[in-house]
Amino acid sequence: MTGAASQAYGEAWYWDERYRKEAGPFDWYQKYPALAPLLRLYVRTHQRLLLVGCGNSVFGENMVDDGYQDVVNIDISSVVIEQMKKKYHDKPQLKYTKMDVKNMSDFESGSFDAVIDKGTLDSIMCGQNSQEHATMMLGEVYRILKDNGVYIMITYGDPSYRLHLLKDMQLWTIKLHVIDRWERSSKQTWDLTKPLPLHDDSTSIISLLGPKPDVHYIYVCIKGNDSAGSKVGVNEAAN
Repeated sequence: MTGAASQAYGEAWYWDERYRKEAGPFDWYQKYPALAPLLRLYVRTHQRLLLVGCGNSVFGENMVDDGYQDVVNIDISSVVIEQMKKKYHDKPQLKYTKMDVKNMSDFESGSFDAVIDKGTLDSIMCGQNSQEHATMMLGEVYRILKDNGVYIMITYGDPSYRLHLLKDMQLWTIKLHVIDRWERSSKQTWDLTKPLPLHDDSTSIISLLGPKPDVHYIYVCIKGNDSAGSKVGVNEAAN
């Protein structure tokens, strides 16, 4: 990936051009079967979900096949949204809308139970004005979530790169999970369903995983940060 291309990751024209050339389905980072055990801990099948930066992923399709009933998908590319609307015209549980994740004003505040992000914030962090745009995106994610709703972000960014962004939103309860990168690992090293100890800096994670772990980081951010909520365990968080 050239520097010029990565700088364009936040631009609609880049993705329009890419999806015109690459019509086949592609899932960034992780596929649904690998993440399903974690999603089941935090998200119930009847809840309203939003997949941001959906692209032409089959992730939403897999969720519906697994029992999820209301999966909204957005992407900045009108090209891929039209492709996906045609592909899934017979699946009413899947909805597709062209939208910029930095401005989701068409969605009412507190209207989603969960937001799932597989690489969208990472794309924004590769583009121009990355800090400003990331803050805008996270502010919108926070706004559209219901109280106790969850933002689940799958990313390459370790806590030293991502935790400060998330902590700028003062009312998150943040849990960190890790998963081996499916494209590089043939066996599971870490227990996906058990959160790792997460302190204000990244020293605890480095000491546990080593300096360059071959993992994706999964931040589960629960809207609300009262003293009781911060003590909620993994299984209880899904209730």
